[in-house]
Amino acid sequence: MTEHALLKNTADIPTALMPVMLALADVSEKLAQTIADGPLAGDLAAAVGTNLGGDGQKALDLIADDAYMTALQDTQVRWYASEEQDEVVALNAAGDLALAIDPLDGSSNIDVNISIGMIFSIFPAVDDKDASFLRPAREQIAGGYFIFGPQGGLVVTFGDGTMHFTLDTRTREFLLVERRMQIPVESSEFAINTSNYRHWSRPVRAYIDDMVDGAEGPRGREFNMRWIASLVAETHRILSRGGIFLYPSDAREGYKRGRLRMIYECAPIAFVIEQAGGKATDGIDVILDQQTTELNGRTPFVFGSANKVDTVAAYHDTPENETLAQFEKRGLLGNK
Repeated sequence: MTEHALLKNTADIPTALMPVMLALADVSEKLAQTIADGPLAGDLAAAVGTNLGGDGQKALDLIADDAYMTALQDTQVRWYASEEQDEVVALNAAGDLALAIDPLDGSSNIDVNISIGMIFSIFPAVDDKDASFLRPAREQIAGGYFIFGPQGGLVVTFGDGTMHFTLDTRTREFLLVERRMQIPVESSEFAINTSNYRHWSRPVRAYIDDMVDGAEGPRGREFNMRWIASLVAETHRILSRGGIFLYPSDAREGYKRGRLRMIYECAPIAFVIEQAGGKATDGIDVILDQQTTELNGRTPFVFGSANKVDTVAAYHDTPENETLAQFEKRGLLGNK
């Protein structure tokens, strides 16, 4: 396996991480082709079970998990933590890296031809396999995702900007197309699953209400809602066009600490977003300053253009009995 067979313009990828990145790229290129084949590749959306976190598993979830784990055995990955595994798996005893992965994010969209992806995070390994991941998210040394859609791609950060590679369908290589992605500051788009409106806290409802009110409301402008149910696709849109994504906690059983997983989803996406000039919080506090106490620990997740994320935090800081007029008086709304 040579560097130029999979990745080009890789000067900014740390040498120590290159074998891991090449292994991930190799599997992702093959998965992109399988996904593009759709029903020609078999029933990839067939239900095959439930993972430890309680989410239904599709056939492609397990295919992807096995492929990534197998490819990483010949790299410096000592510990492999996957959303599809019940516990951390030991790979290379001599390795010094710990890799967490959601092998197939958005798998509910497999059969409807919507962009899905893979999310990964890399930490330095320690002797305790669980402790390699149960640590502050800011200790990541790499985080990113592969996206499988109309365009295949890799978005990754190693702590010095967010890079974007696009999969060339002719050569099957990932080519660097943007060295430092920057999230647009201004956008009129927000992403949230409004079917859960009745379960949200009052600050979240107030924030969404003010955007839904549009030009007649306190913002004085129109907004558009987006919801894809694929975290990778939502992230890619926000990196490209700006806006905000919210998956808050709510009153339902099993959602009181949010639904997305800290290690497998939120920490790496937060790393990518921060390095692109955005912000990522649990609605109030910065995600990268937090850690979870269990592999499948969940967290509320709000990320996107920095000013919009700050505004959500301001709604949470305001006492619930304050009126909308007081919100406006304090200058929390504007057009953010």
